[in-house]
Amino acid sequence: MTAQAAESRDLTVVIGLEVHVQIETDTKIFCGCSTDGAEEPNTRTCPVCLGLPGALPVLNEGAVEAAVKVGKAIDADIPEETTFHRKNYYYPDLPKNFQITQYDAPICQDGALEFSHESDSRTVGIRRAHLEEDPGSIKHVREGTESLEARTCSIDRADYTLVDYNRAGTPLMEIVTRPDFRDPAEVRAFLEKLEEVLEYLGVFDPTRDGSLRIDANLSLVDSDDVDDDGAIDESVLEDANRTEVKNISSHKGAEQALSFEASRQKKLLQSGREVQQETRHFNETHGNTVGMRSKEEEKDYRYFREADLPPLQVSDWKQSIDIPELPDARRDRFGEEYGLSEEAASKLTSTKQVADFYEELAAEYDADLVATWVADNLLGELNYRDMAITDIEGRLDEVATLVGMVADDDITAKNARETVLRGMLDEGDDPETIADREDLGKTSGDAVQSAVEAAIEENPDAVSDFHDGDGGAINFLVGQVMQKTGGSADPGEVNGLLREELEG
Repeated sequence: MTAQAAESRDLTVVIGLEVHVQIETDTKIFCGCSTDGAEEPNTRTCPVCLGLPGALPVLNEGAVEAAVKVGKAIDADIPEETTFHRKNYYYPDLPKNFQITQYDAPICQDGALEFSHESDSRTVGIRRAHLEEDPGSIKHVREGTESLEARTCSIDRADYTLVDYNRAGTPLMEIVTRPDFRDPAEVRAFLEKLEEVLEYLGVFDPTRDGSLRIDANLSLVDSDDVDDDGAIDESVLEDANRTEVKNISSHKGAEQALSFEASRQKKLLQSGREVQQETRHFNETHGNTVGMRSKEEEKDYRYFREADLPPLQVSDWKQSIDIPELPDARRDRFGEEYGLSEEAASKLTSTKQVADFYEELAAEYDADLVATWVADNLLGELNYRDMAITDIEGRLDEVATLVGMVADDDITAKNARETVLRGMLDEGDDPETIADREDLGKTSGDAVQSAVEAAIEENPDAVSDFHDGDGGAINFLVGQVMQKTGGSADPGEVNGLLREELEG
């Protein structure tokens, strides 16, 4: 191919994911060690998760139940019998030099997940989702006198590596998609939806360090080889050299890493060079990928049956495992039951905790008022501070108290939002304390009437404009009254009193 022809090639991005999700259980998948975080490295270990001679694994029932729930949520086939294998490879964080995983008989097969991207509905196939044990964690460190955290760095800058086996043996579910993504932005949207579903299932804690890690395979094919429906022949995919980008730790990082990698491969191919099939590391600091090693093939892992674990049969048991209402269904129900807009329902079901909090409040107060407070006011203020609802989960009763104060007309919505809520988040005080300190109790009765009369008397030009049909004049006068009452009057009541005076 000439350089000119190579430069003019029209290429399509092809991406498949391997998403590693830590399953929330009290103990590890094959032993009784706790999965709670520990400050000291290598303190939550035992002969089983360290792979010492003679130690035998015992499968965690809770991990299997969580896997079945995931299978049901992605509409996967859960076979009559599934087995465990040993995946053999050496890496410092793998104490046994093999990983107990599932090979040709995963617990979930042939599923799919629907998500939205740029207002379009997309469905990505899930080839398999299987159970395995998590390796330990490694920390790359450079020499220096600073704290250990300050000296933590990327692998290419490290002087040495520290290994912590506390995480080794934590239940892990690897979710492998089909190569159905055509854009790194789609990957980010998919990961957000997947995490949302996992959280609703109650099998995943996104706040836990390392709870979700992504390996992504990316290749480029000629656009002429892509069908109108986006399908690509298997032979085309096999011929395309792909790279695997390892250990991406966030949705944003996945989009950034894959955007860089797509651009890197495109430049190679358009200059007439070849893409090397290799494993690459994503450097979050620089936003690029760097080569690590040649890419392993399936045969390199020498899979064989795990003789210490019998075949797992869940065909009858799976019928008794129920899954909760998932985000899409809850979103639809919120629209029907509470009359919410699609945008409001989407915000209120963004996490299970937000949705649960909304429903608790909507059972006591007006559903529209609560929707405004949770979807717009609370989430808006939290987003502004780069916080999530989990950061204030111990104070949700205080937010409920504030909503109740607004619903009972004890305080204006403006003061509640701009003074009390912001004070709660920034200063940590409870709503009653802030309202009392700032004297934000609602002004009503004679005090409001006096302020209305004073505003009319002091602003004859606005009164004249109102009588001449200027609709904005009444808003100006409302603002004057609110200013006189320190924002503690009800704007609707003020508007009504002004119109009575002006039209009387």
